[in-house]
Amino acid sequence: MSEQAVHAVRPLRAAMVVGALGVVFGDLGTSPIYTVQTVFDPRDPHPIAPTSDNVYGVVSLIFWSVMIIVTLTYVLLAMRADNDGEGGILALMTLLKRWVEQIDPRTFIVLSALGILGAALFLGDSIITPAISVLSAVEGLKVVDPELHSWVVPLTALIVFVLFLAQRFGSGGVGRYFGPVMAAWFVVISVLGIHGITAEPGILRALSPTYAVGFVAGHFHVAFFALAAIVLAVTGAEALYADMGHFGRRPISTAWILIVAPALTLCYLGQGALVLHDVRNLSAPFFLLSPQWGQIPLVMLTTMATVIAAQAVISGAFSVASQAARLGYMPRLRLVHTSDREYGQVYVPWLNWFLMVSVITLVFAFRSSDALAYAYGMAVTGTIAITTILFFVVARHRWRIPWWLLAPAAAALLTVDLLFFAANITKFVHGAWLPLVIALAAFAIMTTWRRGRLLVAARRSLLEGPVDEFLQSLRSGEREVDVVDGTAVFLNRDPASAPLAFRANVDHNRVRHRQVLFVSVEVATAPRVDPAARVRRIDLGADDEGISAVVVRFGYAEPPDIPATLGAIRDLPVGVDPAAVTYFLSTVELRLSDEPGLAGWRKRVFLASSHVSSDASDYFRLPREQLVVMGARIPV
Repeated sequence: MSEQAVHAVRPLRAAMVVGALGVVFGDLGTSPIYTVQTVFDPRDPHPIAPTSDNVYGVVSLIFWSVMIIVTLTYVLLAMRADNDGEGGILALMTLLKRWVEQIDPRTFIVLSALGILGAALFLGDSIITPAISVLSAVEGLKVVDPELHSWVVPLTALIVFVLFLAQRFGSGGVGRYFGPVMAAWFVVISVLGIHGITAEPGILRALSPTYAVGFVAGHFHVAFFALAAIVLAVTGAEALYADMGHFGRRPISTAWILIVAPALTLCYLGQGALVLHDVRNLSAPFFLLSPQWGQIPLVMLTTMATVIAAQAVISGAFSVASQAARLGYMPRLRLVHTSDREYGQVYVPWLNWFLMVSVITLVFAFRSSDALAYAYGMAVTGTIAITTILFFVVARHRWRIPWWLLAPAAAALLTVDLLFFAANITKFVHGAWLPLVIALAAFAIMTTWRRGRLLVAARRSLLEGPVDEFLQSLRSGEREVDVVDGTAVFLNRDPASAPLAFRANVDHNRVRHRQVLFVSVEVATAPRVDPAARVRRIDLGADDEGISAVVVRFGYAEPPDIPATLGAIRDLPVGVDPAAVTYFLSTVELRLSDEPGLAGWRKRVFLASSHVSSDASDYFRLPREQLVVMGARIPV
């Protein structure tokens, strides 16, 4: 490689690392604001005394929990299991579909259910994260002036409102500022941590695992309850994996190992030293690391950092909803692509307003980050445990690693994950029920939509009938039609069926176009599809009659733009002009019935969910001036 090329590569890598700081590590990076304070919160139903032994044990346990869960589980293991560069629970679930024939059917159903539950927990997390992040930052005002206490909740609600209001503009315009702000954040918390360590340098001994092991083994009844708050130190770990497709494994790993992990370690050690020096510092150990003259600037920087953390989780929720819809587990939601350069920047209006109302409701209901922390850990621990399980199943089939070698590692990591999960169950009545209720509701909606969608598809197939039989009826003269000039493109759900709109046009209008093209859309289990393999011709045996068919494949992370895809096909049938076609959509009206297949409550959930489904013409990017919609009624 030439010297010029080397210099060209270095800035790109540095930019990717800085970009990862701004998007990937917002949640993890801001966890020191509230973690130590929550562990020793005297209002906790299981309070932990800030004795010297407990402080050393907690700080050591925080450090080693971060090392085991973030560094080992995610950075070193999970991020190696990518789906064509994409990560996250849904990526793991779609990877499993590649080996479905090698997995026991019942086991596959359980694993798929776990994947959907993990996605549902992430959606619950995306409601709680903005609330606790912004609340914890604004609470710094109480350190500056206790009389400002009454302003914390309304100011938090205002910031959250503005944050969600700005989502429709996309993160592209401000995204380039996220990295530098978070880089400044990690420098500041490192300096604050070093300043705190100088008060009690002995806190550095907490880096030894003997303190963490001794704390758990010697004071298990205390350490167990502490885990419910210590888990806050690893919130955002799933973002490392979920955002891998945007930045790649190396930039994220580099940012974590060289910048984020050292900064977090110094900050936690500094807070521990501050508490050892004077237990009164437990009122706000993070903000009290700063000298008094720096507290107002620190509150401002903290607020910016937590807004960035909230933004990252909101964007992640949009991405999860988009992927789940394309995989068939959610209705086809209306998406707005907010950037013509970055594909992954999407805005989901319906979900945005739902999240906004939910987050503001949480702010007013819980009113403090300490109270909300009880609810936070349940979603995080559930997601981590599910990721660990799915990763080891994928590792078994992807790399052919024998079970006898995987089992000990899986058991060790799952033991840690399940200990955290069990500890958070003890906070169930104090708020931990909230993410479970949200996740179970999302899980019920997603699985009901999947089942209802398959049921409707089967009944629709009966209405459509086989395409070869319908074409034969045209050839035999059984159906008399006039042929008109032009090209008609019929979007077809099933390549083996005759589109409902084509049937209606022939049976009721008694016409067909001279050139007819059936287009079926398939969603691959990969995030993106090679353009060379996007379109596949289907031989209907009717090319000489002007009737042909293609299957168009999109990755689950790609927008299904039909006109653009047809315009890129070089070997379209003779006479088909993508710029002058008429698109026909087959739509169905769902109605409640006594037909078997779904329980009564699930039928109502399915019908209610269908009302938020986006218009198919928008979803497939069909021009309205070239569109005709025809449909039928199907009972549910």
